[in-house]
Amino acid sequence: MMFDDFQFSSILVSTIRNAPVLMFAAMAGLFAERSGVVDLALEGKMLAAAFVSAAVAFATKNPWLGILAGIGISVAIALLQGFVSITQKGNQLVAGIAINITLSGLTFVIAQYLFQQGGRTPDLGDARLFDIVFPGAEAVAGIPFLGWVYTKLIGGHSALVYLAFALIPVVHWVLYHTSFGLRLRAVGENPHAADAAGINVERTRFMAMLCAGVLCSFSGAYLSIVQSGFFLRDMSAGNGYLALTALVFGNWRPLHTALGCLMFGFFAALQVQIEGVVFPGIGKVPGSLIQMIPYVVTVIVLAGLMAKSVAPKAIGQPFVKSR
Repeated sequence: MMFDDFQFSSILVSTIRNAPVLMFAAMAGLFAERSGVVDLALEGKMLAAAFVSAAVAFATKNPWLGILAGIGISVAIALLQGFVSITQKGNQLVAGIAINITLSGLTFVIAQYLFQQGGRTPDLGDARLFDIVFPGAEAVAGIPFLGWVYTKLIGGHSALVYLAFALIPVVHWVLYHTSFGLRLRAVGENPHAADAAGINVERTRFMAMLCAGVLCSFSGAYLSIVQSGFFLRDMSAGNGYLALTALVFGNWRPLHTALGCLMFGFFAALQVQIEGVVFPGIGKVPGSLIQMIPYVVTVIVLAGLMAKSVAPKAIGQPFVKSR
């Protein structure tokens, strides 16, 4: 493919399609970390939800039942993580890494046992989540620019894509304009002061983990039921860690975090688009260098923003009630 064939419009559409994986996981991490719990287990919850969603969708031929099953397993893991980190005061980093490693192997073993296809599920076919076609899409498809915006940039995506973008104002409202959001931020900043004010710190943190489990399940379901159409070992491919990076980029605020997810989605789309492109005076860029793009961006973001980002003050600190 020559440089002249480079399609910026395709990159924008791919960005919209790539971002929900990170958005769901980042919003999940936002709830957990705003309450004071480091959520390194995003990757593991995504993998578990991706596998269970794909397996149930394949068995029932119903993607919505797959999504519900994914919510169930992700919430169960989040509550287990909460039991270790909140109730038992365990090391939150170790608990998260342990969950990730366990589920990386466990999902592969169970998939191999059930389906005998090298640790993946069969293709979902009609059990994949369909794209939504807006009314009048065919009528405006031929109109320059407007037709592309209406049918491809805004329209033509699955329900989970629209849910991901709708979550941004909802999460902002919950976090900053509800009593639950006030309690959540209070226990993440100063749990002892929150406890003195009558807030149940452990219950608030468990509620945050419940929200994180639900939201992270959508990320896993999106990977298997929308993007791929099957489950494959380690298909999350580090997206859980990229979501945490987006949290740092967004300074633990919903809108800025979503912009960070869009940025990573853009570079992931750019990586696919420029693969095989012949650049004038340069030629083809090696595929291995192209695959490095999202991770190089991650390092740059972390190096440039870690000093400027202000995390919740009590993040990673187990709460021990004063007597």
